[in-house]
Amino acid sequence: MTPLAQLRLRLTLWYAGVFTLILGLLGIGLFVAVRHQMSRQLDLSLEGATAAVMRAARIREAERAPQGAVVDAVEELHVPDRALYLFDDRGRPITPPRAEAWMQSAALEAARTGRADRSIETPADHVVRLHAERFTGASGAVYVAAAVADVLELESRYASLIRAFAAAALAALLLVAGGSYLLVRQSAAPVERSMDQMRRFMADAAHELRAPVTILRTRAEVALGQSRDSARDAVAFQAIEREATRLGQVVGDLLTLARADAGERPIAQVPLYLDDVAAEAVEAVRTLAEQKHVQLEVGGFEEAKITGDPTLIRQLLLIVLDNAIKFTAAGGQVRLDVSAEDGRAAAVVADTGVGISPEHLPHVFERFFRGDPARHAADGAGLGLAIARWIAGAHGARIDISSTPGTGTRVTVSFPVVG
Repeated sequence: MTPLAQLRLRLTLWYAGVFTLILGLLGIGLFVAVRHQMSRQLDLSLEGATAAVMRAARIREAERAPQGAVVDAVEELHVPDRALYLFDDRGRPITPPRAEAWMQSAALEAARTGRADRSIETPADHVVRLHAERFTGASGAVYVAAAVADVLELESRYASLIRAFAAAALAALLLVAGGSYLLVRQSAAPVERSMDQMRRFMADAAHELRAPVTILRTRAEVALGQSRDSARDAVAFQAIEREATRLGQVVGDLLTLARADAGERPIAQVPLYLDDVAAEAVEAVRTLAEQKHVQLEVGGFEEAKITGDPTLIRQLLLIVLDNAIKFTAAGGQVRLDVSAEDGRAAAVVADTGVGISPEHLPHVFERFFRGDPARHAADGAGLGLAIARWIAGAHGARIDISSTPGTGTRVTVSFPVVG
């Protein structure tokens, strides 16, 4: 299992574990709350049953002879799942004629204090709940009405509640586990892409650095193995200088991108004019254009005030101009225009070079990408446009490339204008 897969698995287990803990705490809290509420409802039900006994007894006692009327009232009254009792003021059972000792004790307590509540565990491992209240009949006699219920009905409700909650919790846990895995995969996708890009970047960097290092070493070994000759040594030193320069450029570009990725490159934000920076960039590459016999033209140059880092913006324009000259054959043309309209300042570089094929155009900003053989054979490591895109993004600018193979390429860098 790869380290990233292990990370995904651990995160999924963490998510599932935390959710299980939350469900457990929620279940305990819910169980306690429901149990309290059910117990309260049972007590209210017993109080209602004793109240019904008292009402029936008073009514029947007023209608008929005292003792028999009260007994008949209790015997005729029926409350589902409740056992009803009637005691005298000394706690002795009137109806039913027999009652357990703990019930008589509760009735005697109620006769003295007005009410009593008891819970007791039976030999059959059932918990029985009793509520008793004292009342005075129509004849003035004092009685105690009692109602008894088996708490087993509460336990059965608890069990059904627990089963329902456990089933719901299990289903929720499975959903959360699946959702967590998908979420972790989605969240880890950028990390995985970054790791893949890093591995590819390191591999490409090693490949680009290997060639000049190998050439430098080979040239030095050959020069050392030959007898000294000033002309021959001069050629060797020139070749070594070229490769060292190329190696320095690659290392410098890599360092620039590394600092950009780490956010360590400070970016100045000062007012400047894009047309002035563009003019400096044109002068910097004019010698290269003359060496390649490429015509370098300056078109419209409108005053365009922007905010940014002059050094970085100059570097961006140099990269674009250098690419345009590099991939334009002798006798070709490179043109630079600067305009300002609709709140944007744009520098447009158009050339009549080899162009870029449509399948390669979406990848031109990727690091070390050089596309077709004509571009791959040119000097450079394929890092320039990646640096240009970073500079543009750091200044809130857009960089767009359109190209037709064999006709030329057009690069537009658009900055927001400041007042």
